[in-house]
Amino acid sequence: MNTDIRIYIAGHKGMVGSAIWRALSVKGYTNLIGISSKELDLRDQNSVKNFFEKHKPHVVIDAAARVGGILANNDFPYQFIMENMQIQNNLIDAALKSNVEKFIFLGSSCIYPKLAAQPLKEEYLLTGTLEPTNEWYAIAKITGVKTCQAIRKQFNKDYVSLMPTNLYGTHDNFDLNTSHVLPAMIRKFHEAKLNDNSPVTLWGSGTPMREFLFVDDMAEAVVFALENQLPDYLYNIGTGEDLTIKELAETIQKIVGHQGIIVWDDSKPDGTPRKLMDVSKMQELGWKHKVNLEAGIQKTYNWFIENEGKYKEVKL
Repeated sequence: MNTDIRIYIAGHKGMVGSAIWRALSVKGYTNLIGISSKELDLRDQNSVKNFFEKHKPHVVIDAAARVGGILANNDFPYQFIMENMQIQNNLIDAALKSNVEKFIFLGSSCIYPKLAAQPLKEEYLLTGTLEPTNEWYAIAKITGVKTCQAIRKQFNKDYVSLMPTNLYGTHDNFDLNTSHVLPAMIRKFHEAKLNDNSPVTLWGSGTPMREFLFVDDMAEAVVFALENQLPDYLYNIGTGEDLTIKELAETIQKIVGHQGIIVWDDSKPDGTPRKLMDVSKMQELGWKHKVNLEAGIQKTYNWFIENEGKYKEVKL
């Protein structure tokens, strides 16, 4: 892959997109294209079409999405299904019509059925019902996967979908109204520590099991997909290792230094009992994660402390 090819990273200012930008820059790619949501509304088909006609990217990496945790998915189901489909449909269609040969679509492990056998294999897609708490987002992402597969089948273009497990890391979202479980815990334990180690209340029973991948490892997977022609249309990206939410909370509590108690509110939903990815397909091709969970949480917490001021106005 020539390092001067034009690579458009949609969502380049988000946690995932910015990590991909950094990883590509380190590898020597010099012609990266990024544009903010204020300058280009990816939900607007004509605007996206005009953008592609002007910049003519050779490669498109779709890291743009409306994302959030259980609360956000539950409160805004229409926005989660409609806006995500608008974003990805506009990008994929414009890429096809602009003769973009390589498109990397990023999704989520929530595309798999709620009660699918563990670990989750790519072949389990569309074999059962989804987890109700995030089905709107999942359905949108499934349509993106199948659209890229259709283009791959009909037009023989290198359009591939990467499905990461739960991502976290620097530049994460720590807003308690919209964040995912790991950054929300970091913020809760940190603020409770500053408040005389007050108790921390967490949703659910703490028994569900989850897998977490540091965002820089995800970025390396994207670079790997860019620099290699992957033989299949769908690949899981993760560590292949999981732990209970209770174990996650205790790990974060230890790293943050909070010495109070944890209260589990089991009146709140747990979500899917377990979500562990089978990552053997990607590993057999040569990619594997590098950052272990404790090291990744420490890096994320350090970044949160350095950028804590922007979250001060949102109260617990």
